Amino acid sequence: MPPTRRGRRKLDRDGGAVTVEAAIALAGFVAVLTLALGAISAAIDQLRCIDAAREAARLVARGEPDRARAVAEEIAPGNAAIAITVEDDTIQVDVRAAPVNGLLPGLDLHAEAYAIAEPAATEANP
Repeated sequence: MPPTRRGRRKLDRDGGAVTVEAAIALAGFVAVLTLALGAISAAIDQLRCIDAAREAARLVARGEPDRARAVAEEIAPGNAAIAITVEDDTIQVDVRAAPVNGLLPGLDLHAEAYAIAEPAATEANP
């Protein structure tokens, strides 16, 4: 038995509902994907901050402070601020950066590294 006219009208009124639901689901998927990619990028930048701080502290401990800053700037994310502090034979390197160029507000990437100057480096740079 063929559908009545009344049944067809009901089907016609619901025809766009699936399209709207799919568009909303797609927008939600894109938002979650964007946040996930931002989080992955922030994790990678955090590792780069850690590596930059560690490498700079090691180079300063060996007596190469100029090279340490250049290497740290190369390893760290592009927007990173690098601070190298030397007190007596103690070296502290602090690297801070905004994740994904500031796209994740409220999240601050930060890494610190400490080292003790090697005796040969201390004698060469009194």
